[in-house]
Amino acid sequence: MMVRVICILAVAATLGGCERAGMFQRNAPVFDGERFRTKAKAERKNRQDFAVTVSGVSRSMKGAIAAGEYKAVQHCIEFFGTSEIDWTVGPDTDPQALPITGDSLTLRGTCRDV
Repeated sequence: MMVRVICILAVAATLGGCERAGMFQRNAPVFDGERFRTKAKAERKNRQDFAVTVSGVSRSMKGAIAAGEYKAVQHCIEFFGTSEIDWTVGPDTDPQALPITGDSLTLRGTCRDV
């Protein structure tokens, strides 16, 4: 009986960790019918200039661009309180000119300081 309880608790703890890791995000936004893994990166000393990487671009270029823009806006709001972005490579860039490496798209921009 005790072994069964320990196994159930171990499975529950494992699944809880998966949700925190983003594997089962039920509330993750959907773009063009797909969910995309996104990551915003910026130097600690200069969070204003950033790059957003979107994985799974082969599923939908349109969706990947929208997911990258969404993540960029989140980044700028978190660090600067604004959603205004000056894009170096962004949603308005010709899709043929967007940098794609493997199955990942990278957008770059600068958050406008208010």
